[in-house]
Amino acid sequence: QVQLVESGGGLVQAGGSLRLSCAASGRTFSNYVMGWFRQAPGKEREFVAAISRGGSSTRYADSVKGRFTISRDNAKMTVYLQMNSLRPEDTAVYYCAAGRYYSVSNDYKEYAYWGQGTQVTVSS
Repeated sequence: QVQLVESGGGLVQAGGSLRLSCAASGRTFSNYVMGWFRQAPGKEREFVAAISRGGSSTRYADSVKGRFTISRDNAKMTVYLQMNSLRPEDTAVYYCAAGRYYSVSNDYKEYAYWGQGTQVTVSS
């Protein structure tokens, strides 16, 4: 079992930046691929970014490529999402998740553990 707690969300103006953190506890953090997903009101949950167990491989949704950066610190058992050049369409609840398998997947079904989410609101 892995417990995940997100933080760092908030209200920001368009063009601004936020850094989300996801602290893990429980099983060995470095055993898990980690991902970030988001869900806007009335929309399905969508993939944002993922990172391999050692941090050497990353994957991004096209909508955030070049603006968002995922990273992890295995010693601190934490994964981060640096979000720059934020847009109103980035407004959503952001969730971190720990993967079931070793692939850096964009499929939410391949993630076993989920945090409670943190709200990000970008005003225009």
